[in-house]
Amino acid sequence: MSNPPRTRKLRLWEALTLSVGLMGPTLAMGLNGAGVAATVGKAVPLVFLLGLLGVGLVAYGFWRLTQHFHQAGSVYALAGATIGPRAGFFGGFALLGTYLAFLVCTLAATGVFAQAFLHALGIRSTGPWVAVALLAAVGVTALNSRDGRTTARTLLIVEGIGILAMLVLAAVVMGRAATGSAPRHQSLDLSVFTAGGTTYGAVMTATVFAFLSWAGFEACASLGEETDDPKRNIPRALAGSVLLTGGLYVLMMFAQTIGFGTDARGVREFGAAESALSSLSGQYIGTWFALVIAFTAVASAFAAALSSSAAAARMVQALARDGFGPRALARTHPVTGAPTTALRVCGAVAAALAAVMYGTGAGAFDTYYWYATLGVLCVLVVYAVAGVGVIVFTLSGRGRIPRWELVVPVAGLGYLGFVFLQQSTGQRAPYTYFPWIAAAWCLAGVAVVLFAPSLTRRIGARLAGELVADAQLPAPNRKVPS
Repeated sequence: MSNPPRTRKLRLWEALTLSVGLMGPTLAMGLNGAGVAATVGKAVPLVFLLGLLGVGLVAYGFWRLTQHFHQAGSVYALAGATIGPRAGFFGGFALLGTYLAFLVCTLAATGVFAQAFLHALGIRSTGPWVAVALLAAVGVTALNSRDGRTTARTLLIVEGIGILAMLVLAAVVMGRAATGSAPRHQSLDLSVFTAGGTTYGAVMTATVFAFLSWAGFEACASLGEETDDPKRNIPRALAGSVLLTGGLYVLMMFAQTIGFGTDARGVREFGAAESALSSLSGQYIGTWFALVIAFTAVASAFAAALSSSAAAARMVQALARDGFGPRALARTHPVTGAPTTALRVCGAVAAALAAVMYGTGAGAFDTYYWYATLGVLCVLVVYAVAGVGVIVFTLSGRGRIPRWELVVPVAGLGYLGFVFLQQSTGQRAPYTYFPWIAAAWCLAGVAVVLFAPSLTRRIGARLAGELVADAQLPAPNRKVPS
């Protein structure tokens, strides 16, 4: 039975919240600064400013392509319509690996931060972290099975509270630094936007850590079939998610850097902080606000899992619709339009992987970082496919994109290569294994394309029939590969 026609319901801000939720800005602002400080000292805000420029180069491809195409498969449809069905499936399969890995790591993060919050309240007996992760898996599946607006509003509330708390902390830190009432008389030191005592080579290397904070910005592209006026609102949501989080990251890294202090002692404390935001909250406002920050970390991890689940399920739905997997995975709820079967399968797979990690003795933090690394390695491949797609599309002349703009995706591909090289070399075990695991997943997608030609034909027929017609563009002058 075919699915009933779906009414577009999501608005611009609702699509934007899926990308913001998947990036988990509250988590990124709290976790990613310390590692950068340990590498480049006080130049943390400069690193994140340059990281914003790098992710902007990469985001350009998605921004341009979603002005012409919109489907539930995100890069699966974008690459398929521009490069060809084989590339579309390869990109979509890699993206599915990204979202599943992000779902596992954010479930683990929910367990870790929930236990930390309970410990801060004085509750020591909290049980295994995997129990919280499994409950979170059930919760995100249930919420995502409802109307898409329920997910969007949940994400808006959760991340909105976290961002508001961050802004309050930033205002207090900068206010006290400006008036000379900071704990150690820290000042508003604008030299943090220069290399300072480090080199620009070290700064550029550190932008890799900053870049990871934006992983998942493209999630709203998977809502192309559920968003009102998608060729207008999805590109705006993409640009808005990158710019909004970019401004927040730079602001919060500035506040954290001056909050700890730009002298040797402050840089050392920032680099060694396990929870930089909680430490600053206790110093500048009080213990009660540190508890608020700790709670927002739990909520943000859950929100990121909610976004990961929604994006993964829509990727599964798009693949199943073209014959990769049981047709049941392509079904949507007749009322809410949610891909309920795909949501349950993704939730079950992520829960099982989390349980396996716990069963092998892995801690929640290890599970978080290991799967986050796997997800990032896969998403770098996805971003590269999208970059190639916009280059091919521009050269074809079908979208009437000025050719001088090719410099942007070419520069983005160069930056992606730099990030991938930094993530794949000079690492210690078990991180040395992760590039091979990510490569094995992506190569599995290549194998499917090579040994299932009928799947490629179905993808090509649908993309040629639906996407090109929908985009009101001339069809590409090539045959569908057999």
